[in-house]
Amino acid sequence: MLRDGRFAHTVRLAGEGGRTQCKPEGDSLRYAINVALGLSFLDLGEQRAVLDGRTAADLVRETVERAESSNDPGAIALAAWTAAEASDVFAASLFERLTALLLSKAPITTVDCSWTLIAAVAGNRLGDTRQLLASARDRLLEGQGPHGLFPHWLPSDTGGRFRAHVGCFADQVYSTQGLARLSIMAEDSSALDAAVASGGAICRLQGPEGQWWWHYDVRTGTVVEGYPVYSVHQHAMAPMALLDLREAGGTDHMESIVKGLRWIDEGNEAGQSLVSDEHDVIWRKVGRREPAKLVRAISATSTALVKDLKLPGLTAAFPPGRIDHECRPYELGWLLYAWLSGGTISRLGREADAGTI
Repeated sequence: MLRDGRFAHTVRLAGEGGRTQCKPEGDSLRYAINVALGLSFLDLGEQRAVLDGRTAADLVRETVERAESSNDPGAIALAAWTAAEASDVFAASLFERLTALLLSKAPITTVDCSWTLIAAVAGNRLGDTRQLLASARDRLLEGQGPHGLFPHWLPSDTGGRFRAHVGCFADQVYSTQGLARLSIMAEDSSALDAAVASGGAICRLQGPEGQWWWHYDVRTGTVVEGYPVYSVHQHAMAPMALLDLREAGGTDHMESIVKGLRWIDEGNEAGQSLVSDEHDVIWRKVGRREPAKLVRAISATSTALVKDLKLPGLTAAFPPGRIDHECRPYELGWLLYAWLSGGTISRLGREADAGTI
């Protein structure tokens, strides 16, 4: 943690003279919000120990104030969600801005739309979010592909000629999570069907060692490029979405969850655990040995030109196995949230007025 309740964008391994340590870089409002949500499930003593005497509720209040002057829709949605779920606070100004954005029909990333939906579900018991619920739901359902996958942008053609067909892993998991939660609160069978389809798609495409792959082709239901494989996908994001799906009455993917967790320690491409007891972090990802994002760019372009076209020799030329020795605060916030928030969506569903949209 930095000063005044702010969190670094990342901590990165650095060292000289045989000594290594993780050094903080940057500042991220989104990541501070993620931390607040995760810490809210710890007891007050643990919260104060992590936050230098503050509580998660203090951090929530600070991040809501910062989000009010932010132009980042994702940060605004995360702050509204966290205020409602962690502190029972209806951040009216944030919900007003999100509603205006969705009603404007302006392009929005799928992740931001999904977080907006989750915020609207969490806030529904505290205030009127009906317009926002309907708008976010409809944008997601309209954007979902024939194989259950979501594009990176809504509408998808916003992504441009060579990326419109591509959706990343985050687009799938947050959509699954949001639609699963909506299905309980509003008794919405269409939302549950969509969540079942997206959750099922990523499990069908899961790698042989439990890898949750990174980029998907929304048109064909296939993997565009698998790497890098991110630790947070394995230990937090996939579990929290798939556990919500199960709680909503959808498919139970526990076997896939466990398989994904094993990748952290066993059988990953680096051949070693990504958990660093020495530095109290989980290293961020395992990627290819390549110039930055080269294979992803090649794969996105080739599949845009010809469906499922994969250029031979890419894996041989750029093999996976490189560990990215950094860790971002949101990764640990989601880790806490994924495994400590069980039963949350049922509680929110019971407290909300069903049939609100």
